[in-house]
Amino acid sequence: MPTLTKLYTMEEASQHNTKDDCWVVIDGKVYDVTPYLDEHPGGDDVVLAATGKDATDDFEDAGHSKSAKELMLNFCIGELDTSAPIIPELEIASKKETANYSRNLMDLTKQYWAVPVAIVGISVVAGFIYLRKK
Repeated sequence: MPTLTKLYTMEEASQHNTKDDCWVVIDGKVYDVTPYLDEHPGGDDVVLAATGKDATDDFEDAGHSKSAKELMLNFCIGELDTSAPIIPELEIASKKETANYSRNLMDLTKQYWAVPVAIVGISVVAGFIYLRKK
């Protein structure tokens, strides 16, 4: 069934990710929210963080009111082209680095377990020698 609105790919929508040109994708629709950024109650950073991906979950999790959903209709510029390939969502680097850090720490612990054991062993022997001399 043909659609009357313009179709955009996720790649096209993700290119509009600045304060001067901001598009978000919610429920398969593309919204140009650039003029609303300064008025958004949560601040423009929240909206800018939702660009370049399907922001439906972010929008629903924020608990927007019925009037907010009605206001969105003013900013709708088209629909998401579902036949186009979807670009993968970017992973947050800090989560990945944290996982790598903890994995590296565990590897080091497994490799160098002898050092702390030797320190404890030497301390115990030194303690016994000290107590014997008394």
